[in-house]
Amino acid sequence: MTRQPRLEIEYCTQCRWLLRAAWTAQELLTTFGVRLGEVALVPGTGGVFDVRLDGEPLWSRKERGAHPEITELKRLVRDRIAPDMSLGHSEKR
Repeated sequence: MTRQPRLEIEYCTQCRWLLRAAWTAQELLTTFGVRLGEVALVPGTGGVFDVRLDGEPLWSRKERGAHPEITELKRLVRDRIAPDMSLGHSEKR
């Protein structure tokens, strides 16, 4: 059996971004279902909000200066794990 991708969302506990991280995880799990093997919420500090897929960075709030828009994050994940998958109304052409 092939190991499914592991997505991590590291969020700042000092900034109280747990709800944002949990909502992001819910959106990704709803969209990708069994295509994701695991979504982990990782507590951090110092304003961190990073998203990694199998250890590789997809998004860093510090580097990009903002939290990810969910549609953009879905596209980034999709492009890595299911490139032929349609995102429906979230797809920008």
